[in-house]
Amino acid sequence: MQERLPNRELIASLTNSNDGVAFRAKTGHLHHTWAKTYSSLPELYIQPESVEELVKVVNLARKLRRRIALVGCGHSPSELTCTSSWLINLDNFNKVISVDSSTRIVTTQSGIRLYALCEELDKNGLAMANLGSINEQSMGGVFATGTHGSSLLHGLISEDILAIKILLSDGTVKTCSASENEDLFRAALISLGALGIVVEVTFRAAPAFSLRWSQTVDTDTKMLSAWSSTLWKQTHFVRVWWFPYTRRAVVWSAEETSEPHFDPPTSYYDGSLGYYVYLNLLYAARYVPSILPWVEWFVFGMQYGFKNGTTTAAVQPSRKALLMNCLYSQYVNEWAIPLEKGPEALMRLGSWLNRLRPGDKDYVEHKIPFSNEGLWVHSPVEVRVADTTRTSSPRPFLDPTSKTGPTLYLNAIMYRPYLLDPPCLDRFYQGFEWLMRDLGGRPHWAKNFQVSDLDALYGDDLTKWREVRNEADPEGMFVGPWHRKFIMGDSEARLALEECEEERRTVDKNGVRIEGSVIG
Repeated sequence: MQERLPNRELIASLTNSNDGVAFRAKTGHLHHTWAKTYSSLPELYIQPESVEELVKVVNLARKLRRRIALVGCGHSPSELTCTSSWLINLDNFNKVISVDSSTRIVTTQSGIRLYALCEELDKNGLAMANLGSINEQSMGGVFATGTHGSSLLHGLISEDILAIKILLSDGTVKTCSASENEDLFRAALISLGALGIVVEVTFRAAPAFSLRWSQTVDTDTKMLSAWSSTLWKQTHFVRVWWFPYTRRAVVWSAEETSEPHFDPPTSYYDGSLGYYVYLNLLYAARYVPSILPWVEWFVFGMQYGFKNGTTTAAVQPSRKALLMNCLYSQYVNEWAIPLEKGPEALMRLGSWLNRLRPGDKDYVEHKIPFSNEGLWVHSPVEVRVADTTRTSSPRPFLDPTSKTGPTLYLNAIMYRPYLLDPPCLDRFYQGFEWLMRDLGGRPHWAKNFQVSDLDALYGDDLTKWREVRNEADPEGMFVGPWHRKFIMGDSEARLALEECEEERRTVDKNGVRIEGSVIG
């Protein structure tokens, strides 16, 4: 390993080159995820603005034996983006390169955030055909982790991608698509930042559209009774929030419309009052967790209505209607299971969380081999759908969705009031993941899953992904401890530039205490 220069000398030597290509780097940057769940202190924080600058960074990293990690908005609450080496942020690599309104084919640099991209598309009468619940992610990051929306008419967001240009560790840029370098394309569609740097994305947009949406709160029995008939097919987009303690559900559905826009009604509870009331109730529940069922009843009754059948509606542009407010710092653990297993999953999870016994209303045998005594969790559980079997687009090697039919996503959220972890986090996620695996599930790559033996879940697809990855980056310039733990496998030899975790500790920056990971 080449001896490292002190940071100040290193950055001076790199920025004083005579090649005319900028090296936009700084030291002393504290990186953390959006939720401040993990943090790290990279040696250099680099924000390139051109392909030439990116090539220079990669060539220098190879020469100086550095690992490169990539980050956009850092919305993933996992340690995937943590590094003590070089961290590249592409926020300034964010141009729309071309828009063809007649074919709806759009090419962008990979660093553009979705909210900015949606605004540019709207100016050309276009829109993203499918969006998740937030629009803060970069274009490169949103598909690299397998992001999805909530519609049986769509699969992953990556299904609309036609071609990708990716900068590899040898400094070359390769184009890949369904007809050119297909294996690289399938690996890059969910790359997890481990293949190289995506520099350009070409995708097919949709004509701009508005959505009339409504959300109705009612019993979960009513929601479950419509599961296999009308629930998921009633409109273009459908998603559900399920409340395990009160056994209620909010069903949100949206359909295209040409009606005039109007926003949903607001109440005094929708503003800062509701925000801080809920936040402080969650904080109190760290010390008295048994109040959480009451918190669920009160807070979500105030938000959605206490009376079954209460409905709210609005008409908004799709880029606004499909979004939701994430509220607070949080851990999220989301799994994909076959859609038809959804009622079983919710009933078993509800039986476990509510400590039901034979003879109790709604009792089913949960079979979860973890104690539920003293276990209290946050809610709701976000319930969404996708169908990757309806498209002819190449399937990513690491696609977590079902290959034989529609997929259900269950997302278990645990908030961190004032950046403090909830006391029942680990046990809840142990039980939740055990149930998801028992139902044939796979974890969402960007979330806080704990299981690491993913070979059993992906088999030959994961083996092929590793082969493509190792060919694209043989020295492991883009491999870090998260990759080793979850997808590289213990049987795979350590790579020359691979970064390993040395320790974890608490970071205190400007008076803010951040619990997280420091990679060394």
